[in-house]
Amino acid sequence: MYSDLDETDVRILDLLQRDARLTNKEIAFKLKKSVTPVYERIRWLEKEGFIQRYVAVLDKNKIDKKLVAYTNVKLKEHALAMLKSFEKSIVEFSEVMECNHVSGNYDYLLKVVVRDIEEYQQFVMNKLAKLPNIGTVQSGFVMTEIKHETAYELKMPEKKVKRR
Repeated sequence: MYSDLDETDVRILDLLQRDARLTNKEIAFKLKKSVTPVYERIRWLEKEGFIQRYVAVLDKNKIDKKLVAYTNVKLKEHALAMLKSFEKSIVEFSEVMECNHVSGNYDYLLKVVVRDIEEYQQFVMNKLAKLPNIGTVQSGFVMTEIKHETAYELKMPEKKVKRR
């Protein structure tokens, strides 16, 4: 739980999410701490699931993934088995970078990243539309990416004061 963290933990998380290549020594130097306690804290943050994994963020244009579509999906039926079936299938599609079960007029919001509109059409026709229970699909395409962040703003969690 976030409230289990202290200021040093929060600072470590902030540094690592901005540059995961920092060594334990570099982090310790920035925090004015010794290396071993920093190493132990990072291992604890990993074990507790605060740090899920380390990744390299790629420039999608340089790897020829220039089209980003946000695709709303509404299912025909909403029984739990139908929702789980859709979720099990959608996570297998490499074009889908994010899938969120949402409230509102649609059931799911997908972030789909592909080379171009033709590849998107092939994805919709040959993968998405072939799934059972698909009702409505509505797509919006990113014209210009204004902001793209991968780092969450972290603040020191408030400690609960125990009253007598």
